[in-house]
Amino acid sequence: MSSSEVPLAIEWADREGWNPGLDDAQTFHAADPEGFWIGEVDHEPVAVISAVRSGKNFGFLGFYIVHPDFRAQGYGLAIWNRAMDHLAGRTIGLDGVVDQQDNYRKSGFQIAYRNIRQQGTSQNFAPADSRIVPISQIPFETLCTYDRRYFPADRSEFLQSWIGEEHGLSRAFLDGQTLRGYSTLRQCAEGWKFGPLFADTPAIAETLFQALQNEIPTGETIFLDTPEPNTEATDLAQRYKMRPVFETARMYRGQEPSVSLEGIYGVTSFELG
Repeated sequence: MSSSEVPLAIEWADREGWNPGLDDAQTFHAADPEGFWIGEVDHEPVAVISAVRSGKNFGFLGFYIVHPDFRAQGYGLAIWNRAMDHLAGRTIGLDGVVDQQDNYRKSGFQIAYRNIRQQGTSQNFAPADSRIVPISQIPFETLCTYDRRYFPADRSEFLQSWIGEEHGLSRAFLDGQTLRGYSTLRQCAEGWKFGPLFADTPAIAETLFQALQNEIPTGETIFLDTPEPNTEATDLAQRYKMRPVFETARMYRGQEPSVSLEGIYGVTSFELG
């Protein structure tokens, strides 16, 4: 895909109920401009997929969608194979919807854990902690170093675009001169979605969670994608009366990456990990 074609994948993802962000097309394409494909039959789009490379050894599959009129005809397998070729030799991750997990197992993927999408309503809280600062105040290299605790590879190209999205807010928790957490809240087809929400402690995660809500209207729909092994993340969602509405399985082919799951309170995105 060219960058001008990626919005088609976003549109199809929205139809599937995945609720993409308003600015996701440009940001996702920036992560790996060679990692997006569209399958066509007689110049008509029939399938899309992304296979985004990060660093030298990791890749992530997303946007794997075949148009309903063209399913069960081999087009999905064809575009899947092209994406897998793009990620050959790497550990590959994906967030698989429930009805596709058996198919992913057949391709060598194993379930690591579940991610649970939590839905709630934004609230207004006491004035934000003074340690919450705009992400622009953090040196970009510092941000990238912190991010590597929670993501298996360098993704600086993606982050540079992600934290600058027009319809998004990115804030950091700065303890003295030390970065101890950050989060982005972006506007989506429906409501607002946190991602990532990374923090050293549950208290810092909750402080970021409240501070970002203060910057959007009260009563907006909000989403937080929590890794099930981090019980502090699911507890956070429950305290704010969020409810599970969707789930995926984080699956890997190859060695499961070593990341600090205890600091992941919100997954960045199901499409790019």
